[in-house]
Amino acid sequence: MAKAIKQIRKELPNQEMEQSQAVSEIIQELAANKEAILEAISIIKGLHETKVLDAVHAMVEQRTEIGAIAIQQVNQPTMHNVIKNGMSAFSFLGSLQPGQLTTILDGLGQGLKRLSNTGQKGEKQSLWKLRKRLWSPEIRAAMTTMVDFMDGMGEVFLRNRRENP
Repeated sequence: MAKAIKQIRKELPNQEMEQSQAVSEIIQELAANKEAILEAISIIKGLHETKVLDAVHAMVEQRTEIGAIAIQQVNQPTMHNVIKNGMSAFSFLGSLQPGQLTTILDGLGQGLKRLSNTGQKGEKQSLWKLRKRLWSPEIRAAMTTMVDFMDGMGEVFLRNRRENP
């Protein structure tokens, strides 16, 4: 029969063994991720050469002062307007269907392209040519679109005037 265990000795790993094991684990991970480590070193080297790391280091050291300046700037009344306007712009963009926005932006781009061509040519058009152009399908579509746009905008203006006298 076996002897009864009367005393339990707990073995604590010594610090040298723990360090040795940690170093070997780090070396294994470095070897396994060699390409990523070399790429990260290359990026850090580039940031150091362009003095970006120095700037980041200085910002970290002065983070309290930078934070105070940032808070002061955000508390400016004009900044409040910028934030509100930005939120309104995002809300407006969210209310549009992607197809609508694409059509509007494509039309705007094409119109600006034509505008720039007309400006470069610098040719004057007679009233007769302008009158003839008013009957083209493209001009009529743009005019109808602009009139509908102004109608919708005017509707909102009047509604807001009634609600906020």
